[in-house]
Amino acid sequence: MTTVTGSRGFAHDVYDAVIVGGGHNGLVAAAYLARAGRSVLVLERLGRTGGAAVSTRPFAGVDARLSRYSYLVSLLPDKIVRDLGLRFEVRRRTVSSYTPYTPAGPGGRPGGLLVGGGEARTRESFARLTGSEREYESWREFYGATGRLARKVFPTLTEPLPTRAELRARVDDEDTWRMLFEEPLGRAVEERFADDLVRGVVLTDGLIGTFADAHDPSLAQNRCFLYHVIGGGTGDWDVPVGGMGALTDALADAARAAGAEIVTGHEALRLHPDGTAPVEVTFRTATGEGSVTGRTVLVGASPRALAELLGEAPDDSAPAPEGAQLKVNMLLRRLPRLRDASVDPREAFGGTFHIAEGYEQLRRAHAEAAAGELPSAPPSEIYCHSLADPSILGPDLAARGYQTLTLFGLHTPARLFAQDNRQTREVLLTATLAQLDAHLAEPLTDCLAFDADGRPCIEAKTPLDLERELRLPGGHIFHRDLSWPYARDGGSGRWGVETAHPTVLLCGAGAARGGGVSGVPGHNAAMAALGL
Repeated sequence: MTTVTGSRGFAHDVYDAVIVGGGHNGLVAAAYLARAGRSVLVLERLGRTGGAAVSTRPFAGVDARLSRYSYLVSLLPDKIVRDLGLRFEVRRRTVSSYTPYTPAGPGGRPGGLLVGGGEARTRESFARLTGSEREYESWREFYGATGRLARKVFPTLTEPLPTRAELRARVDDEDTWRMLFEEPLGRAVEERFADDLVRGVVLTDGLIGTFADAHDPSLAQNRCFLYHVIGGGTGDWDVPVGGMGALTDALADAARAAGAEIVTGHEALRLHPDGTAPVEVTFRTATGEGSVTGRTVLVGASPRALAELLGEAPDDSAPAPEGAQLKVNMLLRRLPRLRDASVDPREAFGGTFHIAEGYEQLRRAHAEAAAGELPSAPPSEIYCHSLADPSILGPDLAARGYQTLTLFGLHTPARLFAQDNRQTREVLLTATLAQLDAHLAEPLTDCLAFDADGRPCIEAKTPLDLERELRLPGGHIFHRDLSWPYARDGGSGRWGVETAHPTVLLCGAGAARGGGVSGVPGHNAAMAALGL
């Protein structure tokens, strides 16, 4: 691309909106604003749009298009899909989760807790694990309460930001409010469940991308849990047909069709806000620097990146963002056989396959990582996209029974990789796969496919890798700790996207009610820009 000075090369001298970042939230904002008749320019640093919500072929010469970073959809409101006329669909997983276990006594047969496949099968699975129906009834009551809360809270995400009192009144259930909004999640888990494995399965939704103990007084685990159980008003996590890139491709198409301009290879360097006057945005391309002006600028990057663009010091009132996950993508020639012969691997891997995620195992892993050591039994969870959506595989691979696996590891904060990221990544990957192998009838490595160069089809990403590749601060997948879905004391603006500068809005995951593949911050920033 050529160097642009001022607005030369663009369609407008001054745009109604300049959007920094072509991730899914930036594209949502662009589509809404362009459909409202505004002139819109999107500046994307990378050579493609999509940010972390992309599909790529990571293995040389292999026709498998994986959701490389983010991979499941729950928080994307149907409202956004309908409003923007997106050609995008998701598929429900028939099994919610499978958690293998090995009985403590001698001669015990390997088993697993299967959640899904109908109420009768789930009830029976709980009974085999615990010896009674009490734990299953507690499970039903607990998720009945979170389901009722989800139906009331989820619609508020695309409405003006409520106050805490307003949201509490809307929930209208003091026991559930106290359980999720006021007391550490660990208390609710321990009061309602007796089995260690069941406790762990419940707790994991509070730890995805969040480094916290069950009893962390900050309630970071509660906020993470809340966003994991309210999606769509049901808490279901669905498979994006065609991979996550199908969503961002549809968003980019919708934005362009409405008249938005999207340019890649344009890295924003600095914002120059001046009260209510239009904002100058300086940027860099492969051939030089330029600038463009927008009446409003929407920033899809992290709050820390926004501070850098403004030339301001970052907000030090909260700890620096730090990711805490290991992301592994794999292509297999076949699914591995399980030690638990009572379940089909296609069921076990079709939902969320929990590994080393008992309650005590999670506590120990957090304590070890907090002390600066890699977890001795790294907890993680796996799912198989291609079982629900084989379209991500080339016809030949699908016909030969190939499958993808995506692993998400917990309690591995960025600090653990600071000394030697590559070596620590390899050690952690080996230890994580060993935990999985303990429940398999054959080593996972025996099932891996190979790329065109003869290398096994497996890649792992640490928080430091995500920081380098996507500029996620500290590798934090939510840009910073998740917020409560209500206004902070002292005010958060009408939509939760406003900044100290009237003409600059935050539309990325770090905005209020951000995080995950939701498009919510993009929608809300567009509403704020439209003065709604």
